[in-house]
Amino acid sequence: MYTTLLTSLENGILTITINRPEKLNALNKDVFTDLNTALDEIAANPDIRSVIITGAGPKAFVAGADISEFSGLDKQSAMALAKRGQDTFARIENSSKPIVAAVNGFALGGGCELAMSCHFRVASEQAKFGQPEVNLGLIPGYGGTQRLVQLIGKGKAMELLMSAHLIDATEAKQLGLVNYVTTADTLLDHTRKILEVINSKAPMAVAGCIKAANAVYDESQDGYALEIAEFGNAFDTDDMKEGVSAFLEKRKASFTGK
Repeated sequence: MYTTLLTSLENGILTITINRPEKLNALNKDVFTDLNTALDEIAANPDIRSVIITGAGPKAFVAGADISEFSGLDKQSAMALAKRGQDTFARIENSSKPIVAAVNGFALGGGCELAMSCHFRVASEQAKFGQPEVNLGLIPGYGGTQRLVQLIGKGKAMELLMSAHLIDATEAKQLGLVNYVTTADTLLDHTRKILEVINSKAPMAVAGCIKAANAVYDESQDGYALEIAEFGNAFDTDDMKEGVSAFLEKRKASFTGK
């Protein structure tokens, strides 16, 4: 089904592995095509409750965009390339199902941008993050200038964007770029355990949390008004009735996603 991805679905968690280890999993047009196909499947398949994105091999999550595709681009085609990346990463960010990056190595340039588009990040001790585009006479094009500021604040983001300095997993956690740092061997298991907890919650409520939290950074939306609407929508769900009943009856809730 995919030329650049490996996928496996277990206990409601879809693991997507970007599988170009010989190129350090660099993002090319085929990866974007496959990611968009996978996002269609994630939205359509009720058996998928949450998603992990990681990279193949011991060295890289995604070491950046495939620079070989930049040769011969003019201004307009470069802008189209950037828009393709931004559109795909916006789909990840706005997915109603949790998508988490398990960063197993280098997450540079487009790889850092991919990780930042996920709802949160777990990193192995070997992970390194950075936006080194200025080394090529470029700037990030897949949303990096926006999400890095949102996640770690303007001052530090400005420094990293302009210096091309890389940070390790420990500093990334200190800055709030990643939630947890694990060993390489426990990265995926740790990420799965987090998602197993999230998967036990009401799916529509989880989707509402994602939608409302994302509105913080969307100037076209009133996040507080959206929160009110999503809060009200929850009262129309069977899961809300089940959750309240379970709480009052002192039992574990059994959510159906309805």
